[in-house]
Parts: sequence; C-alpha cells; structure tokens
Amino acid sequence: MRYVHTMVRVKDLDASLHFYRDLLGLIEVDRMENEKGRFTLVFLSAPDDLETAKQTKAPLIELTYNWDPEDYDDGRNFGHLAYKVMDIYDLCQRLMDGGVVINRPPHDGHMAFVRSPDGISIEIIQDKLADGSTSLPPQEPWVGMKNTGSW
Repeated sequence: MRYVHTMVRVKDLDASLHFYRDLLGLIEVDRMENEKGRFTLVFLSAPDDLETAKQTKAPLIELTYNWDPEDYDDGRNFGHLAYKVMDIYDLCQRLMDGGVVINRPPHDGHMAFVRSPDGISIEIIQDKLADGSTSLPPQEPWVGMKNTGSW
C-alpha cells in the first residue's frame, strides 16, 4: 500500500493557492479541469517531495474547487485520504470480511471508498499493473454491488 493524497475542498481557488503555494511553499504538480463535473483539481507537493511526486503522483495534497458555490459545514471541506494498493478486490474483501461497509465498491476495478470508524473517507485506488493498466477486470460481486451511504 502506498499513500497518495489528502483531498480538501476549497471555496476560493485563488485564495487557497495563495496560501498553500505562495505562502506555505507547496509546489503545483498537476491540475485537472473537469467541465462536465464542474470542478478543478490542483495537486500540490512539499518541495522535498517534489521529485517523487512528479514520478509517482504521491505524496500530494489535492485541492478540489467546485465551480458551483457550496457551503462546507461540519467538516465537509476535508475530503478523503487516498491509498494505492496492489489488488483492490483483495483489500476490499478483507475490509468487508472485517465488518467495513464498502460505500463505493470497485465496480470498475479501479476505485473504491470506505469510511474509518470515525467517519473519515478513504479512497482506495488500484495501482498500476504489470501491463501498465490501472484497473483490474470488472468482476462480481463488485460489479453488481450498489453504492451505499456517502463517502
């Protein structure tokens, strides 16, 4: 398992970049604009982690800016922790066998979400396979499993 990123929702991307980048000293590694989803993701690295972050896309902080105004009360501005794993199905099965609800099952063999006992959202991402793909072939019971709760 490898730590990937922590996601934080921000209301004002410019003000947040001024804080994280200009004042705190983090460095922008990647940016993604998603017009359909109406959001922008900005990935930042600590200076000493920059070379690793450029190569592996980790460890990072992900600033998520939703284009439509939204209030983030009750800690909703904190999004999730993310980890890459060698076999997403194996880990999800182990978690499920341990009584953990799989809130967003890995329908696609690529991504799942669970919550910690304290309600912290954890994103599980399939790491790169030997053939370079980043998803395992879809399989049951995951394909047919419904999303539950929130993540």
